[in-house]
Amino acid sequence: MKKYILPVSIILGIIFNILFWEKIPGVSFPFFVSLCLLGGYGLIRTTGKKPAKTTAFLFLINLTFAIMTIVRREPFTIFLNFALTLFAMTLMAGTYLSGSWIRFNLIDHISSFFHLAGGIISLPWMQNEETAGSGKKENKKRRIAPILRGIALSLPVWLVFLGLLYSADLIFAERVDLFLANFNLENLADLTIQMILSLLIAYFFSGAVLFAAQRSGSLPVNSQEKAFIPPLLGLTETGIILGGVILLMSSFVIIQFQYFFSGQANITFEGFTYSEYARRGFGELVGVAILSILLLKGLSLITRKDSPNRHKIFSALSAGLVALVLVVLVSAFQRLFLYETAYGFTRLRTYAHVLMIWLGVYMLAFLAMEIAKRQTLFINVSLAVIAGFSLTLSLLGVDRFIVKKNIERSVQGEAFDAGYLAGLSSDAIPLMVEYYSGKYLSTDLREGVGASLVCFQQESFNQTLGKRPWQSFHFSDRAAFTALEKVLPELNEYRVNKEIWPMTATGPSGIQYSCEGYTEFD
Repeated sequence: MKKYILPVSIILGIIFNILFWEKIPGVSFPFFVSLCLLGGYGLIRTTGKKPAKTTAFLFLINLTFAIMTIVRREPFTIFLNFALTLFAMTLMAGTYLSGSWIRFNLIDHISSFFHLAGGIISLPWMQNEETAGSGKKENKKRRIAPILRGIALSLPVWLVFLGLLYSADLIFAERVDLFLANFNLENLADLTIQMILSLLIAYFFSGAVLFAAQRSGSLPVNSQEKAFIPPLLGLTETGIILGGVILLMSSFVIIQFQYFFSGQANITFEGFTYSEYARRGFGELVGVAILSILLLKGLSLITRKDSPNRHKIFSALSAGLVALVLVVLVSAFQRLFLYETAYGFTRLRTYAHVLMIWLGVYMLAFLAMEIAKRQTLFINVSLAVIAGFSLTLSLLGVDRFIVKKNIERSVQGEAFDAGYLAGLSSDAIPLMVEYYSGKYLSTDLREGVGASLVCFQQESFNQTLGKRPWQSFHFSDRAAFTALEKVLPELNEYRVNKEIWPMTATGPSGIQYSCEGYTEFD
């Protein structure tokens, strides 16, 4: 492997610059991730070592989330896909041979990360045992090393003398200028940064591969049954804590059934509108659900459950709290839906909808782990829920979902916010064009959708949709560009005013639409 790792690493460093330097990430990201995975696998394969079976699952996770980065353009979704891809890659490098990540707890994940980071920094400098002891190679290195050191030390000396001679004679200076003109040194700073970046990428890749090949099979994993925090509380203290929270939440749930689940009449009787009641307290209810998870996890760690009866009692109390939290999540879900009905759908509200569903799954999974005495799976279940949340956003298409819901509520007579839809990503454009080209929208609403498309076109990022290099190719951008081309003649009838802020688009009927939304931050 030692013979191939340096050229492969340098080639990958150069490819990184070709793919990403001054370019918007697109197909370049999954392409580069695939090259790193295949390159690392090929290098380690030359040593005769094979990856653990569970490593194949990480390989699939890597490719899935890497591909999703070129399927959706919505910012938060793409951020999660990038983050999960990089996390899976570090986990693969750290446990390539052992596959022990499946048994990791939180401490193991932290320990694995720092072991990997230390290995990436140190291993490229260390002698690889596979090629150690070769006398010819050692002698060759000894001959080459002084030459490289001499060149490195002489460069600043040469530059000093060159500068002095350049200033001393105009003819010499002219000859130097003509010589340097052949190298187009205007971009010297950029070239230097690119070279350094290529070397860093090569260095990190070689360190990760060396760690995966040499140390990923020996990372210790803590016993699944061993507790890191000694139990501090008895069941009595825990029972009082959980019992009090259960009673408090039970009273809240009773009120919810009376004033919320029973219909609008009970709410308006108290002097609130549906939208007012829905908006207030939504965040607090989600906070209650998250705090309940943390409370149960904390009490599970510090409570003595040294007999079957004590464990059953704690599990029963946990089940009671989980049931109440699920009701609270249903209440928060319903509140948010009413709020969206009144004011429209936004990204943040859509994230919250999906998050509440996964919080419910998380609560049920936590209860199952407690009953089965498998709390050491907590961190992996947490990561699975995060991955599920991200994948759900990718498959749903947040911006496309917002367009569908907001136009549907506008068809029913609610206000239409053209500016907010204009600020969405290219994910939203094909569906907006579909609505704009359809026949069932009213004339005013259709014109509003057209204004959203016109405003979208004016953003500097979106003006280059069809002109980006192949490295920045993105399926969502391509679909948006193709869709906009179909309605471009009609959109040219709109007048755009960039002289004022916010920018406006005026439709054929003379109605003026703002290119800034009213519901952008909630």
